[in-house]
Amino acid sequence: RVQLVESGGGSVQAGGSLRLSCAASEYVDGNKYCMAWFRQPPGKEREGVAAYGRVGGMYSDSVKGRFTISFDNAKTTLYLQMNSLKPEDTAMYYCAVSLKFCELGSLELSEYGSWGQGTQVTVSS
Repeated sequence: RVQLVESGGGSVQAGGSLRLSCAASEYVDGNKYCMAWFRQPPGKEREGVAAYGRVGGMYSDSVKGRFTISFDNAKTTLYLQMNSLKPEDTAMYYCAVSLKFCELGSLELSEYGSWGQGTQVTVSS
């Protein structure tokens, strides 16, 4: 399967910004597959944050208006621009690519098959 590597995580104070990147080991056609960012806060289950697809995607209510997902098809790199960060955003962030042909991104965990190892984001008050 496609290998994914996240980067850009780190520690930041509340109100700050970070830009996460997810690079694929081989070309991934954004017109045929969906991509997404998930996160897992300490002691909680993994949850969907933002999803991308050719015809659309979505954001979780908790990050809507603050986070922006984008995909550079030429560079085969997924991004997550995070602004106005809150302590509640602290988590391990993972990127993922859908298992099969996909055009409408979703935040359903079962839709994705390739996963990165994650990058830690810590937001202090």
